[in-house]
Amino acid sequence: MPSNNDEYKQAYLRERAARIQAEQLIEDKSRVLFALNEELVKKVADFEHQQQLFIQAEKMATLGTLSAGIAHEINNPLAYAMSNLECLQSTRLTVDKLLLLNERFTSGKLSAAQLKDTLLQLQKAQSFTAMSNEIQELVEDSREGLRRINAIVRNLLNFARPKDNEKQLADMTDAVKNAIKLLSNQLSKCEVVCHYQPIPMAWCNLAAINQVMVNLLINAKHACDELSDDIQAKITVTVAFIEQQICITVCDNGCGMSEHLRDPQK
Repeated sequence: MPSNNDEYKQAYLRERAARIQAEQLIEDKSRVLFALNEELVKKVADFEHQQQLFIQAEKMATLGTLSAGIAHEINNPLAYAMSNLECLQSTRLTVDKLLLLNERFTSGKLSAAQLKDTLLQLQKAQSFTAMSNEIQELVEDSREGLRRINAIVRNLLNFARPKDNEKQLADMTDAVKNAIKLLSNQLSKCEVVCHYQPIPMAWCNLAAINQVMVNLLINAKHACDELSDDIQAKITVTVAFIEQQICITVCDNGCGMSEHLRDPQK
């Protein structure tokens, strides 16, 4: 009969073999789990990348819709800035004559009497006071037009530039206001009423909110295009803090959605 030592040894060997088998199984499962986790991380990264490409493609499609209006919005201030420069170019001829007279007088080539006579002749052709006021007005108008163009281009670049998905502590109202500024020309025939209530700062993706607002406002504008001429198109934008939640709404008095669009299964 086997001794107690033999039975103990056999039991120990069986337990040891079972433990080694279990450890090997755990190790194998851990390797599989690690490989699956690595694959999941890669797929999540690929998904986020594809999502960014999709968002950027949607932005480019939106820019195609906005391009005509933006071109018109830039062309207006650009046109009168160019017109002002042409007026300044004609005024420059008189200024050149005055500078030449000053140089000839200070160098002794022109007497005081001759200078006075020449200045009186120029004064009859164009009032120096009026010319000074006109130059100031032309410069200010041109500067204002170029500032408008700069603001339009800056808003356009901020909208079109690829953004990451990082959130920041910000006021969501800024994204709403930027969208309305970007679409100011497209919405020129609509009465846009904005109600901005104070809201708390929140962690958000301003670029994504801006994209959503642009799409909502374009949809509202298209809905209002169906109105008859005797009805004023109206779009109401509201930003409010209700029941501890930030609420942003866009309402219009346009044609609305058909029953088919509301419920395609009907």
